[in-house]
Parts: sequence; structure tokens; C-alpha cells
Amino acid sequence: MQLGKVIGHATSTIKHPSLSGWRMVIVQLLGAKRQPEGEAVVAVDKLGSGPGQVVVLNCDGKAARELVGDDKSPVRWFVIAIVDETGT
Repeated sequence: MQLGKVIGHATSTIKHPSLSGWRMVIVQLLGAKRQPEGEAVVAVDKLGSGPGQVVVLNCDGKAARELVGDDKSPVRWFVIAIVDETGT
């Protein structure tokens, strides 16, 4: 699992058929001190995260392919949780 901050969303008119209908977000990976770390990644998101939100990502390709329902899908990253930072 990896923390990341949503910095945008991806739109594509041409993509692998397994990604049709899936929302894709661009996520900047974060280190232990919540500082940007490494390159941003594109992740499948069925939870509806928005720009500025911190999310928990999973990079298990097999689990991602099971999520989208296609063993040949190129998907690797997916959002598994949105971090609640309301302070309650």
C-alpha cells in the first residue's frame, strides 16, 4: 500500500477496453512524511476521490486486473481508500 495525493484525473478517448467506464485519477505518491516522492501514477478509482485528497493506493497488478474484470488489462494502481483528514 502507498499513500498518494490526487492531483487530477485522466481522460482518454482511446484506451484498453478493460478501462472503459472506469474513472482514472492522477496521483502523486507520498513518502512517510507526506512529501512528494517519485513520479505521479494513473490509478483506477471507484471511490470518487477528488483533487487534493490523500488516498491509499494498491499496486498489486493481479488484484487490479481482478477489480476491472480482465486478466489482460494493463492496469496496475487502484485506489482502495480515501484518508479522512477532517480531524474528528
